[in-house]
Amino acid sequence: MRDLTDKQREVLGFMRSFVAKHGVPPTVREIGDRFKVTPRAAFDHLRALERKGALQRRVSAGRTSRALTLTDPPARATYAVPILGRVAAGQPLLASENREGELHIAPASLPGRGEDLFALRVRGESMIQAHICDGDLVLVRRQDSASPNDIVVALVESESGEGEATVKRFSREGERVVLKPEHPTMTPIVVDPRRTPVKILGKVVGVLRGF
Repeated sequence: MRDLTDKQREVLGFMRSFVAKHGVPPTVREIGDRFKVTPRAAFDHLRALERKGALQRRVSAGRTSRALTLTDPPARATYAVPILGRVAAGQPLLASENREGELHIAPASLPGRGEDLFALRVRGESMIQAHICDGDLVLVRRQDSASPNDIVVALVESESGEGEATVKRFSREGERVVLKPEHPTMTPIVVDPRRTPVKILGKVVGVLRGF
C-alpha cells in the first residue's frame, strides 16, 4: 500500500469505524458530512484510497461509494473517540474545539460508555509526576463536577473573557477552586468562582502515549 496523506488516513479511519458499527461502508454524502466537504471532494478521497490500495472495488448495483470496500476490514468493532484540540499542562492554553481526528479503541478497553469520552493533546510538563507528559493524549470522561484529587480538564475564564482549558488535580479551599500541578517547581491555579468563572469539562480517565 502506498503512503497515505493525513486526510486520507482520517477518511480511511472513519470508514473502518463506520463499517464496524453499521456493517457497510459509508456513502459519499456521509463521508462529506463527516469531513464537511462536498460529495465530489469525498469521492476524490475514495478514488485516491483505491489507487493506493487501501480500498478495493466489488461488484455492486448500488452507489459507487458502497462498491469501494476496505482492503483489510477490521477484525472487531472499535469506538471512535474524538480528539478535540489541545490542552495545557502548565499555564492554561486556549483549547479550540476543532476536531483533530479520532482514536479507534476497542469497546472492552474503554472506561465506561464510549460516547461520553473525548481526548485532548497535552502541552507542557506540569503533570509530569502524575505520569502525564508533553504530547500525551488524555482520555477524558465528560462531567461537570469533580471530587478532591481527581485529575480534571477545567475551563478557566481569562482576563480577555475567553475560556482557557488546563489539566490539573482538583481540590478546594473553602469557596475557592484549586487546580494543582504535579510538578515540584510549579504553583497551583487558585480561582474564586464568584469572581472568575471556572467549569469542569471532564475527568481524566486514561493517558495514551505515542499517538
